[in-house]
Amino acid sequence: MAHMKHRVLPVLALAAVGVVALSSCGAGTRTENENATTVSCDYTAPEGKTTVNVLAYNSSAIDPFTDTMVSSCSTDDVTLKHDPIDFGGQVTKTTATLAGETGTYDIIETYGFVIPGFADEEKLVPLNDLYDKYAADYGLDEISESMREGMSYDGELYALPMQAQMYVMAYRTDVFEDLGLEAPTTFDEMIDAAEAITEAGVMDYPIALPWLATSDVTTSYQAAMNSLGSDFVTADGQVTLDTPEAKQALESLLALKPYMDPQVTTFDQPKVQQQMFNGTAAMSIMFSGRMVDLTMESNSKLFDSIGFAPAPKVTADAEYSYNRLSIDGWSIPFNTKLDHDMLFVMMASAVSEDASEASVPAAYPAREGMVTEENSPYGAAANESMGTAMPPIVSPIQATVTNEIRPILVQVLNGNVSVDEGLAQMQAAGEKVAG
Repeated sequence: MAHMKHRVLPVLALAAVGVVALSSCGAGTRTENENATTVSCDYTAPEGKTTVNVLAYNSSAIDPFTDTMVSSCSTDDVTLKHDPIDFGGQVTKTTATLAGETGTYDIIETYGFVIPGFADEEKLVPLNDLYDKYAADYGLDEISESMREGMSYDGELYALPMQAQMYVMAYRTDVFEDLGLEAPTTFDEMIDAAEAITEAGVMDYPIALPWLATSDVTTSYQAAMNSLGSDFVTADGQVTLDTPEAKQALESLLALKPYMDPQVTTFDQPKVQQQMFNGTAAMSIMFSGRMVDLTMESNSKLFDSIGFAPAPKVTADAEYSYNRLSIDGWSIPFNTKLDHDMLFVMMASAVSEDASEASVPAAYPAREGMVTEENSPYGAAANESMGTAMPPIVSPIQATVTNEIRPILVQVLNGNVSVDEGLAQMQAAGEKVAG
């Protein structure tokens, strides 16, 4: 770990054997505690009654790890407390707990996108020494090196990787088979499929994407830019929202809009799931942590009519897929008063081999090779999608730029601002952040 590089490595090796505000990778669980397990959590407890407050949003992919930590690490004298919360609430509470010299939480779930900014501001505890101390006990070296890189900044680990999420396409196999359609591999093919579905009178808005105006919409735009080999900023902090790639990505999203519900900028991932549950959409693209819910009979009568495919490309000649790699993990806030060793052991327990195995298929654990076509209904699609995503850009201003351009992007997608004017406004907003 002492030789970690600043730049995130490609995640291709993981796919071969087997990462905000970023959009809400999950909000609202449907798996309850069924994928939690009991694991070893061997720490030295402080004297007296102690409460460890854990901040993590609820989703089918995150809950197995959180529930395992809470159930396995709580004792008669040490209580781990985790209150249910959605992704938006987690973002708000993370900002609040890191804002002062004292905070509310002792362990926080976080993700690679925000690590550079938090690390640059010294809001998280560096973990290299703790990693080295406990790696052998908890088999931490079996966690993907690439994911550890994704949770690092300037050679220091700031979050212990738990699981990865990548974009996966879910589609109605019955509808596609009836109309002789194949799973789309490009945006043009998505449009062709949508036109065939609407012309057949099957449904009005076959495409469902999470474009929630307060979060998901920028992730979607970033995924489109990534497909074209670009991002909002470069690794050295140059804003790139006035480039041909930025314009092409934005126009590509607009081309999909006629085939999406008119209220799409109010839809987060749970709403997109609901469209698939209810049969009002025939294809959707979401983070992989959302996929297992679509296969559960308790959620929808269409549970056995859902197929999965890798994320498509914006264009046939695009370098990468329309995709975002999100790595979720556990961090220690700088202002906790509790023992760092104890907290790290709790985090390590929650990502142990047994805990990780128990999370499949709801999650895509950070340990290499755990998700396969045999143990996950979307495993093959996820592995292929992982290998076609653009490696994330590491920059401490990336998250701030994302937040600043979001309202402008929404105005463009809603038709209130032209593409060219919107790009100019977003570039100016980004440059103001970059300084």
